Amino acid sequence: MAGVSVTLVLWASAFVAIRHLGKDFTPGSLSLGRLLVGSLALGAFAAPKLRALPRPTRREWASIVAIGVLWFGIYNVALNEGEHHVDAGTASMLLQVSPILIAVLATIFLGERFTTYLALGLALAFSGVALIGLADDGGGSRDLLGVALCLVAAVVYSVSAILQKPLVARLPALHITWLACSVGAVVCLPFVAQLVDDARAAPTSSILWVVYLGVFPTAIAFTTFAYALRHMSASSLGVTTYLVPPITIVMGLVFLSEAPPTIAYAGGVLALLGVAVARRGSTRPSSIGVARPPTSDEPIVPDDSTITPTR
Repeated sequence: MAGVSVTLVLWASAFVAIRHLGKDFTPGSLSLGRLLVGSLALGAFAAPKLRALPRPTRREWASIVAIGVLWFGIYNVALNEGEHHVDAGTASMLLQVSPILIAVLATIFLGERFTTYLALGLALAFSGVALIGLADDGGGSRDLLGVALCLVAAVVYSVSAILQKPLVARLPALHITWLACSVGAVVCLPFVAQLVDDARAAPTSSILWVVYLGVFPTAIAFTTFAYALRHMSASSLGVTTYLVPPITIVMGLVFLSEAPPTIAYAGGVLALLGVAVARRGSTRPSSIGVARPPTSDEPIVPDDSTITPTR
């Protein structure tokens, strides 16, 4: 349980850190800074074992590149920009629709059955998202833009989870993550000038927060998740990740003195209820699993149907 606790707290803290850094770093520069730090941290453990690994095929390289562009590139920029418009707790609730999006994609691309539970869960979850979108505390269209950007992050993460499944059957999870993170950093290189300018102007404390995002939520949390996965079923572990939003909300109250609008709480509960209903109809392992990556010998995506978003 220690590994689970560390993972949940670090992932929740990422939403709060991103929100806090919004005043010092642009979405693009923050993405690049976090990915550079994460790539270096992961590479320190992955690079020494690289020669002993099987070489990715062309198709595997294509999937790794796609994951890097989508999950590490677009996801981070969209989430960072989204948190300029919505609070950390709301963003974390919106990202929890990913398990249902993944289930829908699995039905389309992997031939899984679209059950009544899945249909009902989908309706409930997106009703919850609609409530969150209506939770306007005066920002108007800016709030809707933030909701839309967080949903973009959820969609690209879900697509990445589908792409990961064939990779982990042959390649170590740590190295897939390192390579994809490095691709994401390359994708974000157009923001290097902004990163330099922002880093020069930012206080030392904010720069340390960027390092924190790269090392802790991106590297350490992935490792503790893999440790927990060795000792728990993927389904049981996946359920615990739905504690991320309430942890994020508490952290937002403590460190940022902010909280989602009241109606957003109802929307978040409805969205999470939808995810629970959709998962209830699963009677056999899915061909997709948890998409959190973290060690050189632990699969990112086991054969249970629980995938939830990373930060």
